[in-house]
Amino acid sequence: MTHSIWLAGCGNMGGAMLRRWIDAGLDPASMTVIDPVATDVPEGVRHLAMPPAESAPTLLVLAIKPQQLAELAPLLSQWHGTPPMVLSILAGVDAATLRDRLGAPVIVRAMPNLPVLIGKGVVALWSDTANEAERQSITSLMRPLGLVEWVDSEPLFHAVTALPGSGPGFVFRIIEALAAAGDRAGLPADQALRFAIATVEGAAALAGDASETPRALANRVASKGGTTQAGLDVLDEDGALNRLINDTIAAAARRSRELADAAR
Repeated sequence: MTHSIWLAGCGNMGGAMLRRWIDAGLDPASMTVIDPVATDVPEGVRHLAMPPAESAPTLLVLAIKPQQLAELAPLLSQWHGTPPMVLSILAGVDAATLRDRLGAPVIVRAMPNLPVLIGKGVVALWSDTANEAERQSITSLMRPLGLVEWVDSEPLFHAVTALPGSGPGFVFRIIEALAAAGDRAGLPADQALRFAIATVEGAAALAGDASETPRALANRVASKGGTTQAGLDVLDEDGALNRLINDTIAAAARRSRELADAAR
């Protein structure tokens, strides 16, 4: 996509994106990681503790913690010029704040989730300054990470942060809960966990390929008076499952708004 990509921050998410890009064929020599504590940088990628005093990159990818932006921004002032494009995965930090801190003419916000490591992630994108060619360029860069979609407005990023961004963490807890319930029902714990993981994986794949809604698929599994219907009755009673998930997503979205306020 570009001849010079600098990745500021190589933790869980930044590192996952970087490794997937390299696995998908991105030239390691085009990448520079800026992170004083990263220890698992792919071979061939330049690794620096601090931003160097040299020409700004074509693309700066921000994968630091939102609270670190105030510390990093002054360190970038020693660059010669300004990166023409900044891609930020900072939860809650809006484009106006990024533009004020960094001065880049094009700001693209992105929200990836952890399964990008295996190319099965979600990457939501938004920009009010990128032209069509720049949008296509960013889309191409992100495509090896999984499903890539642009959203229509920046305020939607709070919902994006809560659903695909935080969603894998919630699904992992659901897998854990299924496995624990299977264990309590009599299965060996390790077998219950394998069954839970494979069940979620298979159900998600089926839902992705089906023309029917998830509710219709659930109804296909259930038969009147059967075991699946007995379990669904518990989930559906007084909207218990929907209420729990709604509260979960709302809490994550609320925290995203709090981070945005703190970053301004």
